[in-house]
Amino acid sequence: MISDLIIIGGGAAGFMGAITAISNGLRSVLILEGTPKVLEKVRISGGGRCNLTNSCCEISHLVNNYPRGEKQLIGLFNRFSTTEAFDWFQTKGLSLKVEKDGRVFPSSNSSEDVIRCLTNYARKTGVQVYTNSHVKKISIIKEGFKLIVKGDNTFQTKNILICTGGHPSGRKLAMSLGHSIIKPVPSLFSFTTSEKTLKSCSGISTNVYIKLTVNKKSFTDSGTILITHKGFSGPLILKLSSLSARDLYTNNYKGELRINWLSMKENEARLKLDLYKYENAKKLLFKNKPFDNLPRSLWKALLLSMNIDKQLKWAEISNSKLYALSKSLTLNIYSIKSRGPFGEEFVTAGGVSLKEINFKTMESKICKGLYFAGEVLDIDGVTGGFNFQHCWTSGWVAGKSIGLNSEKLN
Repeated sequence: MISDLIIIGGGAAGFMGAITAISNGLRSVLILEGTPKVLEKVRISGGGRCNLTNSCCEISHLVNNYPRGEKQLIGLFNRFSTTEAFDWFQTKGLSLKVEKDGRVFPSSNSSEDVIRCLTNYARKTGVQVYTNSHVKKISIIKEGFKLIVKGDNTFQTKNILICTGGHPSGRKLAMSLGHSIIKPVPSLFSFTTSEKTLKSCSGISTNVYIKLTVNKKSFTDSGTILITHKGFSGPLILKLSSLSARDLYTNNYKGELRINWLSMKENEARLKLDLYKYENAKKLLFKNKPFDNLPRSLWKALLLSMNIDKQLKWAEISNSKLYALSKSLTLNIYSIKSRGPFGEEFVTAGGVSLKEINFKTMESKICKGLYFAGEVLDIDGVTGGFNFQHCWTSGWVAGKSIGLNSEKLN
């Protein structure tokens, strides 16, 4: 028997593509997952909570969260964006909540509920799911495609949708069918630094302005960082790692990080220090700081890095030391020596070349009947639910297109 559609990869994009395709008229849709369990990335995402999308609904702002694929996603998001994804899950019985930073989670804070929602609805609509079914080879036949699966099982299908995420198997299959691959490199990771001056501040989060320089190329942004015992992490660092992923890779993960701890100009900081010195002359520097938003332990660490005596009073600090302090608070330089652990979502920058995809349908321009969705493509987003959103969107567009195309043929 020849299937209408076989989906390679039982992740977010695969399930969305399968459910959408069968809801648009396809009779037989199969998901072939190479591992023992489906939707494993959904399971571990967000520490087991699953940040499945973001509340950002203005498409012009939404696409800015994708260092690669921004232009292509404009058209896709006009068809199925964050609002549609939110409604899609809610209508399937999954209650969602929006957190202050815009991230969307299941109300239960459990990724298992997202998995249940997708697998139950897939089963209800008639999608067949096969685990431990690694696809070894795809051949083009008269009716469509022949797939050889682990254990030498064979399947035949009219259409294929490859949704293997960052796993190399999908890229190999794409190459075997004539596609070009942009070499994948890590994205979404922390930075390791050589300096140890902030070791006492490990675990502290604060809002800053950062300039990252890699090989004379600069990336700037503001937001929340997390100081770790090895360097820096947090939403802003992960975003910068994504934006500079390929540059950092080619530069062996070496770079310079300039941090403005106050997100204000140096002269403003100096004026505030001068005023505080005048009004608090008899107080100790270490116990009294002018900047409310600066964590106390960070203030102390910066003073210690400048060799300021713990018993020094505000009246006793010299103008030269005050100048150096304003500089340290607004322009602190750290050398990046390597990348930290890969982010929990295991996002990569790279994949199937976007030039070879028709983004109105997600069909290959090279091989008729072959479609792609999700992170197997050279599209990736920053942290905050944006990578899953791309999976829902591209999976939905591919599933819809295959369903409509099948209608025309019938």
